[in-house]
Order: sequence, then structure tokens, then C-alpha cells
Amino acid sequence: MAMKPSVAVRDYTVPEDRVPLVIPEQLGVSEIKLLKEEIADLLRQRKAVLVAHYYVDGSIQDLAEETGGCVSDSLEMARFGRENQASTLVVSGVRFMGETAKILSPDKMVVMPTLEAECSLDLGCPPEDFEKFCQANPDRKVVVYANTSVHVKALADWVVTSSVALPIIDALDASGHKILWAPDKHLGRYIQQQTGADMLLWSGSCVVHDEFKSKALFELKRVYPEAGVLVHPESPAGVIDVADAVGSTSQILKAARELPHKEFVVATDRGLFHKLRQQNPNKRFLEAPTAGEGATCRSCAHCPWMAMNDLRTLAAVLRDKSSMHDNEIVIDPILSAQAMIPLKRMLDFPS
Repeated sequence: MAMKPSVAVRDYTVPEDRVPLVIPEQLGVSEIKLLKEEIADLLRQRKAVLVAHYYVDGSIQDLAEETGGCVSDSLEMARFGRENQASTLVVSGVRFMGETAKILSPDKMVVMPTLEAECSLDLGCPPEDFEKFCQANPDRKVVVYANTSVHVKALADWVVTSSVALPIIDALDASGHKILWAPDKHLGRYIQQQTGADMLLWSGSCVVHDEFKSKALFELKRVYPEAGVLVHPESPAGVIDVADAVGSTSQILKAARELPHKEFVVATDRGLFHKLRQQNPNKRFLEAPTAGEGATCRSCAHCPWMAMNDLRTLAAVLRDKSSMHDNEIVIDPILSAQAMIPLKRMLDFPS
């Protein structure tokens, strides 16, 4: 019988005043076209490649693919950047993604449209507090989610993404290791339930996925009874229980292509809908509800930090070298080398 995971008593919720209120400006078709042309030219001039996450604006996703870059999850973004010949990586996402790219490509310049694009999981796992948590539990292997700062990664034995977390935790459990997991409590619970591992969980959560409501989802399913339900495992347990497929962004995309349903309710950041609809033009995708009892709608299913990535900001950063340096990811080499150890373990893990 699988044991219940222990959860740190303190709830590491990002305070309201740390969550930005971002209302992306709607650009006209002609302005989008002009900005994309300018950015494409600037990327060539800077010998740079654009690497974008599935959650950023669709026009940036399209531009990345049109200019020889990539659109992917955080792990593949970093891998692509490491293997690409470009001397400069422009990372459109949130800060930990830029840091991961820099760790894997220390000799390349890594630039972001804005360094203020944070992540609620990262912010909800302060390195000083986490180090004390690790020191209080020295008998456990420290496994941290990719959505953490370079300082937290440097404290870990393993770094994992949602696409590889299950097999890595399963392997550690089979080897007799107890696990200290951070920062997402929902993902940690899901992994523990799937593997039966002895896991002590940090009590953090994603500002987007934590808002999905199981009761409202059941009500939506009554309206669309034939719809499949696709869920990211950072969502609450009640939402995961309803799912036809649970997985990372890339795994959700795969399920949408392969499952027979013509309609899907999707519990993840709405930025993924751009790629879902591109890949499945004959299928319908509905947002899982974030409304209902206890709703705060701090994100309304779209990460406010991801929303900071827009074409105007991206163009402004690339126009002159001083702006690029102002928005460059810089990591102390010793700290980077420490964080590389658990990252390399993940990259070397047989998939």
C-alpha cells in the first residue's frame, strides 16, 4: 500500500503583491507582421536564436519556429539551446528557463525579453528556507522540479521536469531512497501516488494550475459529456482524478493528437491552446474552469509572468546591445557548476 506523502506545514504561497497584473496589449495584424519582420532581422544580425515556451504569446511561438528556433517545454528549450550553433539564445518564457539555458550553455549569451518574468513556484521556494528544510532532513535525496532558481537547483541531488519526474522518482524509490521533493505539492502528491515512494513535500503551488476547480470541472463535463479531459499534474488532486490523460505540456499535446475525442477540456495554461489548435484543427479545446467557490483568479488560466513576453518587448531588447546586456542572464560560474550536477543526472537518465 502506498504511503501518504508528508507535506511541509508552512504554505509557501506567493503574496498577492508579488503577482503582476498584466493585460497584454492587443496588436493589429499589420503591427504583428512588422514586428515579426524586424525581430527576425535582428536575430540574424545578433547571430541569435529564439527559444520559446508553449505558454507565451502565439505570435512569439510562430516567430520562433519561422526563424529556426523552437517552441517546447522547459527541458527541450534548454537542450535545443545547448545544441544550436547560435552564439546568443533569446529565451521567451520565465526566468528559471533562462537560468537553465545558461547553466547548460555557459559560453553563450542568454537574453530574455524581461528579467522580471518570474515563476510562482520559484518565488515560493526561497533558497534560504529550502536549505534549512534540506538540512533538517539529511537522510533524503533532494529532488527539485525545474521550476526553481539556480540556487535551489544547486542544493539538489536531482532536477526533474514533469515529463521525466515519474520514472526518476520510481528509480530512486526502487533503490531504497527516501525523497525530499520541492516545490509543487500537487505534482509531488501525484508522483507519490503513482510510485508509492516515501516523499516529504515542500508546500508550494503554481499560481495557474492551483486555481482549477474540480466541482466546476464536473459541471462542465455535464455540458460536454463526450469531451476528454487533459490535465497538467501541477493541478489539485480532484482535477487530476477527472482526467483522461495527465502529463507535461508535451505529453498533453501528444494525448490531444492520439486520443479519439473530438472535444477536450484542458487544465493548463491557456498559452498551450495555440499549439493544440494548430496541431488539431478539427478538434475543439475548452478551458478548464478556474471559477467557483474559493476562486481568486490571480491568473485566470494564464501565467501573468509569461504574459510579460510580447513582440514589442522582444524587439526593444534586441535593438541595441546595451538593452541585451541589461536583460542578460548572468550566473556565478561556481553556482552554475553546482546546479549542473543534478541537471546532468536528469539529462543522462535513460528515458
